[in-house]
Amino acid sequence: MNIENLNFQFPSKAKMASFLLMGVGLIAIIAMFLTDHVEGDAHYHRTRSWANIFTGMFFFMAIALAAAFFLGLQYAAEAGWATTIKRVIEAVTWYLPWGLSLLMLFFILGQLKVHGIYVWMDSEAVNADPILKAKSGYFGAFWWIRTILYMIGWLYFTWKLRQTSIEADKLDVDVNNSFHWKNIKLGAWFMVLFAVTSSTSSWDWVMSIDTHWFSTLFGWYIFSGMWISALVTITILIVWLRKIGYLEFVTESTVHDMGKWMFAISFLWTYLYFSQFMLIWYSDIPEEVIYFQTRWESYKALMWTVLFVNFAFPMIMLMSRDSKRNFFFLIFVGGIIFIGHYLDMIMIVMPGTVGHHWTGLSWREFGTFFFFLGLFIYVVLNNLSKRPLLVKNHPFLAEALHHTT
Repeated sequence: MNIENLNFQFPSKAKMASFLLMGVGLIAIIAMFLTDHVEGDAHYHRTRSWANIFTGMFFFMAIALAAAFFLGLQYAAEAGWATTIKRVIEAVTWYLPWGLSLLMLFFILGQLKVHGIYVWMDSEAVNADPILKAKSGYFGAFWWIRTILYMIGWLYFTWKLRQTSIEADKLDVDVNNSFHWKNIKLGAWFMVLFAVTSSTSSWDWVMSIDTHWFSTLFGWYIFSGMWISALVTITILIVWLRKIGYLEFVTESTVHDMGKWMFAISFLWTYLYFSQFMLIWYSDIPEEVIYFQTRWESYKALMWTVLFVNFAFPMIMLMSRDSKRNFFFLIFVGGIIFIGHYLDMIMIVMPGTVGHHWTGLSWREFGTFFFFLGLFIYVVLNNLSKRPLLVKNHPFLAEALHHTT
């Protein structure tokens, strides 16, 4: 096997599966809006439909953004173990332009009052609410400026990290590792940008749905959720590629390390989940506890499911060394965690939009999930097929090819 020229061929079955998911999801999304006026409370059903669309848009965009963070982190830390899986990480990051474009369209539709997910976009609602009026300086034009800057900054660093890696591949030999050093600097600067914008963007795009509520831990909570979702996605993709005959140069220890990351960040997410809940419960301030009161009263089953699937399940299933080296087991556990964090995103978005009208999971949630999952799979695998699966001229390549733990 010539590992330097090994190219991924997008399997027809995978392509058809992605189209099928998109097709089923698109039919469900169309049906959501066509049935709004015949299912009783039209306003509630329409709001729920838009909330589902936002959930799917943000969740998969966040996976791509967290993958970009993980890529930049590897360069900034000068880590060698992940060198053989860099092309996989890069492919996941390349969904970011799609995800951000869809989100921008969603925000524009909100400003045009096509949907009412963001109450603060409605001038009449702002004028009638003293709290929203006091926050109007933070929103409005300033919110749009921040949103545009987030997107430009993330896209620039993601594109530049990818492009520099590709340029290095074109050389026969990069004697001075010049392109690698460029990416180390880019990765370090991206860490600085991401440290600020990952939190502020989650405040602007997600926390602002619950317009009267705020939490200083919210940005970290969203970050941990997107990070574990990205790690699970990358791990599943690596294991699947090995199963169908690619990535034979990725050692078992590298996959084991990805399993360790999954295990560790699951605990980080749990720590932040509990800390946010405990601090708000202990302080017992009315304007803060309302956030969890709504979820406890109308979303209790979902809350407990999210906690079990995203904490107890990975803790029990991924604790042993053998479990992190069993590829089938990793895909199974990773898939459950992936679904668990999508449910967590539903729990974050729905109470602030439909409130106590929640009636549990339905075909609306499943249909929207299928559409964005299909789109994500197609974009990632299509991008993966455009470049060799193994980087060239990387100073840590030999180390990664013989990586053991």
